[in-house]
Amino acid sequence: MASFTKHVRWGADAAAWEVASLRWLVDAEQHGGARVARVLAHDGATIALERLEPAAPTRAHAEAFGQALAATHAAGAPAWCAPPPGCEGEGWIGRQRQPMTPAASWADSFAHQRILPFVRAAVDAGHLDPDGAAVVERVCGRLVDGAFDDDRSPARIHGDLWSGNVLWTADGAVLIDPAAQGGHPLTDLAMLALFGLPHLDVVLDAHAEAAELEGEWRDLLGLHQLHPLAVHAVSHGPSYGAELVAVARRYV
Repeated sequence: MASFTKHVRWGADAAAWEVASLRWLVDAEQHGGARVARVLAHDGATIALERLEPAAPTRAHAEAFGQALAATHAAGAPAWCAPPPGCEGEGWIGRQRQPMTPAASWADSFAHQRILPFVRAAVDAGHLDPDGAAVVERVCGRLVDGAFDDDRSPARIHGDLWSGNVLWTADGAVLIDPAAQGGHPLTDLAMLALFGLPHLDVVLDAHAEAAELEGEWRDLLGLHQLHPLAVHAVSHGPSYGAELVAVARRYV
């Protein structure tokens, strides 16, 4: 099998986390989940992955991807923010560390592990002013108070599902570069919606039907986008800080 070699040099354990994430998602693939790039070998900071040949996405591929992603989520996780098997401590999203402490509450873990650490880092970097941070903190307060609770159990999510981590091949979509964890299904959908994806509406509709999403779930995508927006506010500058605050105001 032809391979592609990826060098992961931004953290001593970053490659190991990525390999564990890929293999956890592959386990879900065996039960109807989305296709995942195979790890052929890994050694320290180097990962050899199967080489994927790109192809134009089709509507049929998008529909199949939405359905398969719902199956990945349905594979479940032992807790909110649970790491892939064999991992513990802080994980990674891109090149940034993030907390990965298994929790009993989605809302509390989303606020305190996925949003607030990056809000504080964005303020420290000068990419978010204190007034803007206060807006996001008020939303986190509403999260902790239960304003957005539902009865879902932890899903197995990709965790960094922007369009660049969905590769389209002649056989359909393939996932790469995950930050897999126990999370809410809307978090994956929200990131797809934030950064765009070919046939996005087809993917979302197919997922919603397969997962039997009910209510005004689309209205909550912005809430789930607070995580990637806060992450990008740290690494990509004040424009993301401004967008983070603008989206947060919708949920105050």
